Parts: sequence; structure tokens; C-alpha cells
Amino acid sequence: MNLTNQVCAVTGGAKGIGFATASALTARGASVALIDTDEAALKSAVAALGKDKASAVRCDVTRATDVQAAVDQIVAQLGPIAVWVNNAGLARHRWIPDYTEAEIDLMLDVNLKGTILGSQAALKAMIPQARGHIINVISTASLRGIPSETVYCAAKWGVRGFTQGLAEEAAAHRIRVTAVLPGGVDTAFWSDASEREAPTQLFLKPSHIADGIVSCIEMDDFCVPRELVLRSLDDSDFSVKPV
Repeated sequence: MNLTNQVCAVTGGAKGIGFATASALTARGASVALIDTDEAALKSAVAALGKDKASAVRCDVTRATDVQAAVDQIVAQLGPIAVWVNNAGLARHRWIPDYTEAEIDLMLDVNLKGTILGSQAALKAMIPQARGHIINVISTASLRGIPSETVYCAAKWGVRGFTQGLAEEAAAHRIRVTAVLPGGVDTAFWSDASEREAPTQLFLKPSHIADGIVSCIEMDDFCVPRELVLRSLDDSDFSVKPV
């Protein structure tokens, strides 16, 4: 897809991977709607990208009425949506006995339900035009169980399974679906997730994930990159001591 003059939407777009993705999309000529609940961060993000390239849409991705209203607003103001990036997510890292019910609900609602609702609304908007691309930013936590991240893993495993089914249904309408699975990325995500210090010096930057997302979108529409795993060379799972 040539992104020039295409309308793109990014959930969790005001900060981190979402903002980096929005920045990469606008650099390629797209008009981007930043979807977030943080109004101050949205205002700052739009100012940084330029009001001629980006617009703010306040939306709680866990509420179907909010998500549909966001889609309606974007279509009315910018035009048909060509790309929808489900990026909004969060984590709370705890040992299993220490999770509160509220934390469990929050992670399942934002990570899993939010992705389902965003995909549902985007797919309905894209079906009449028989073209579009839905990107679900998941995590390598959807590939293995991680101690102290069990509920986050459960949510992301659910998103990965949902995305695989979504890809099959969407293909019948000529709509592409891609799962992007980042490893550790140096964002505020980690300070929110846990009181423990994360080795962010070993992590990827948000721009690395944004570059991967854009590269998938820019492939020929006939080509479907189904799943992209992005990890740093210093990721501990890949570390091998020299012989």
C-alpha cells in the first residue's frame, strides 16, 4: 500500500510505540488519527506531528460505543480508513497470588477486549471498500508463559488467537491482517507494569517497531505478512556465550 494520502488510525497513539508509529506514517504522507484516553498526551502528540497531519480522538478502547464513535468521527473528518493499528495495551506484573481482580479485569479489557472491539469496528468500516489493513500489536508474551507476567500472557495469547481467526475472515473481503509481536521495548510501559527495574538498555526502541509496522503496510496489497516478531540482539532468550 502506498501510504500517501491514506487515512490511518492508531490506538494508544499518544505515546510510546503508538506515537512512533503515527510519526512514521505521517512521514510517508498519511493522515493519522491518534486514539487515546490521555487528553494532555494527545494534545502534545498532535502538536509534535502537526495538525495538518494528525488529529486527536479521545476514546476508551474497552467500550464498544466509544470505538464506533471514534471510527465514525475519523471517517467523517478524514475519509475512509485504510489502516487501523490496535496498539493500546498495558501490563501489571505480579506473582499469581498477588493480582487483584481489578488488575486482571484491566489487562483483559484493554489488551484483549480492546483489540477485539477495534478490529470489529475497523473491519466493518473496511468491508464496503474491499481494502484495508489491520495491524494488531501483540507481544512475544503471546509465544511463551512468563513468570510474574501470567495474566498479561493470557491476554496476549488470546489476542494472538483472535488475530489468526480475524485474518481468515478479513481475507475474504480483501482486507489484510498482521500480528506484530515486539519483545522488550524501551517505553513507559515498564514503569507502569512493575516496581522492578527492567533492563531497558537491552530493549528495542519504539521506532524499531514503527519501522516494522510500516514495512508490513507498504508491501503490495496482494501480499499478507501474517506475523512479524521483533526482538533485539541482546534479548536474553537469544544470548549465546562465544565459544
